[in-house]
Amino acid sequence: MSMKRLVVKQYRENVNRAREMLDGLSMPSEGWLRTVRKALDMSGAQLGRRLGVTRAAISKREKDELSGSITIKSMQQMAESMGCKFVYAIVPETEIEEVVLKRARLKAMQQVRNAGVHMALESQLIAEGKLLAEVERLAKEMIDKPSSDLWNDDE
Repeated sequence: MSMKRLVVKQYRENVNRAREMLDGLSMPSEGWLRTVRKALDMSGAQLGRRLGVTRAAISKREKDELSGSITIKSMQQMAESMGCKFVYAIVPETEIEEVVLKRARLKAMQQVRNAGVHMALESQLIAEGKLLAEVERLAKEMIDKPSSDLWNDDE
């Protein structure tokens, strides 16, 4: 196994491990900031004093979390002020290998369709079953011998 493939494998293991740990985790309806603050039985004014801001600023940040406009820095500061740590993660819905396989199949289907158009112009149509087999073959090849264009949208 090449060094690059080994490194990619390690990255995939890390992502899959994070996905497993966070599977089923979702943001509470009030957001993490308000939920943790309330779990601590801490008022917005108390948290504001700890951060050196007003209660209104705390309320705004809690609303910003819900709308997705809060900054990572604000999340970190507020978490630390509540004696917590802020954790940031991007995890796939399925195992990362499935994400790659899905993309490889899409790219393979595009290649097969492009070839099929040319073959149809030459009256050399291929049966549906053979097309699907060719898609799977090409997808497997893309995964076994990765190239940098897997994520390019030009084809």
